[in-house]
Amino acid sequence: MPSPPPRRRAAFCCPAFSAAVFIGYNSGATARTVCVCPKWSEGNHGLERFHTMSIAEEPAKTETPELKVVSDATCTFCGCVCDDMELTVEGNRITKAKNACVLGKAWFFNHHIENEPEATVDGQPSTYDVAIERAADILYSATYPVTYGLSDTTCEAQRKAVAITDWIGGCLDTTTSVCHGPSGMAFQGVGEVTCSLGEIKHRADFLLYWGGNPAESHPRHFTRYSLMPKGRHVPRGRKDRTAVLIDVRKTKSAKAVDIFLQLKPRSDFELAWALRGLIRGIEIDPSIEQKTGIPLETLTDLAERMKQARFGAILFGMGVTMTRGKHLNSEAVLSLARDLNKYTRWVAKPMRGHGNVTGADNVVSWSTGYPFGVNLARGYPRFNPGEYTTSDLLARGEADAALIIASDPMSNFSQPARDHLAKIPVVVLDPKRSDTARAAAVHFTTATYGINTPGTVYRMDDIPIPLRPAFDSPYRSDLEILTAIEKRIREKQFAAAGVTSD
Repeated sequence: MPSPPPRRRAAFCCPAFSAAVFIGYNSGATARTVCVCPKWSEGNHGLERFHTMSIAEEPAKTETPELKVVSDATCTFCGCVCDDMELTVEGNRITKAKNACVLGKAWFFNHHIENEPEATVDGQPSTYDVAIERAADILYSATYPVTYGLSDTTCEAQRKAVAITDWIGGCLDTTTSVCHGPSGMAFQGVGEVTCSLGEIKHRADFLLYWGGNPAESHPRHFTRYSLMPKGRHVPRGRKDRTAVLIDVRKTKSAKAVDIFLQLKPRSDFELAWALRGLIRGIEIDPSIEQKTGIPLETLTDLAERMKQARFGAILFGMGVTMTRGKHLNSEAVLSLARDLNKYTRWVAKPMRGHGNVTGADNVVSWSTGYPFGVNLARGYPRFNPGEYTTSDLLARGEADAALIIASDPMSNFSQPARDHLAKIPVVVLDPKRSDTARAAAVHFTTATYGINTPGTVYRMDDIPIPLRPAFDSPYRSDLEILTAIEKRIREKQFAAAGVTSD
């Protein structure tokens, strides 16, 4: 019996792991080593990830990757869209992200060049041209297609998606429909008293956070835009501000504010209207405490404090929009800010989640007149949330094709919606091989916006911000792919009409 090969020193996949690891060989077995070190980037929230590396041969020595620093880069993880990042790039990987929060570091450190084909058709690797042709066929032939996603791509790509949906007469929807969609409906109902985050930083001396947890969902909102920074009219920063948090549970954000009001679930509407009444000098029944869990004396004191503020801001999250009342809650909060302007200056802003979800709202609104859930089948836009929103269309089994851009509905839609999505041909554009991408008829692996591709995104306060990519990607951008799909669809439409595309 031949003796086994000698034990060999393992190759390491993480620079933070410096101790030698040895493994033995079994006859006929594949030699592999397992790295058991924690993922060395800071973006993993402390989780350990185990991965393998073949050591059948010693890795060849490579040249030191090119090192560069990208200043004033933009983080597109959340709606804060912080544009003061300083990224250190080694080859095709970001190794340092100065000024980034823990979520931003996770975003930068975990985005690198994927080892995936540029396109797949029916789950098999395909050439780009074949995939474009198949995608155009699916969308052109569909009777009732739907376009969904758009919140994690550039405004330039969003415009192309709107154009494609218009040409094929489909429904156009964004991830807004499952988060701050009720706020979009409220904006159209009662309007919005608004401002930029820069104005809040320099002027706001009273902050009311409602139905959100910025300390964990938007870490730099506190430190860069609202609670902590020193401003022109609040020179002492935090010391010049009063901060209140209204939420159904005590989160990490409660530790940062002056007053925490624990609200009973599903009573945001009643609380907002009670505050509106107190602001107007209307007597409120003490039974409001039974409904909201907050004593009338506390609400009266809060209303007086709000009226005495020089500049106040209500910053509300999905705890307001995704509970009982939905758009009526948002309308009540927006109306409260409007009422307060009879006495002083107040604004109300939603705390948006995805990096460019605000851009999606803007692009779809200026193109169609509505922010999401738009039907273009008749040649003009119709808006009806619940009828034309993607989760509802799929749950009722109505859509017969889908174009999904930078989103993963297979991982978060209802089961009936996911079941129907699995039955229809789907075209997906995503940098990652998500659950939706795995089930798609056509999947394009795309470059990551903000990291690999330039463009424009909108911050949560509707301020457009340019992107400065850190390194190139071998994959195409969403804009390039959507442009090619639109061109091919138009060629098919011209051919069917008997005219040339010229």
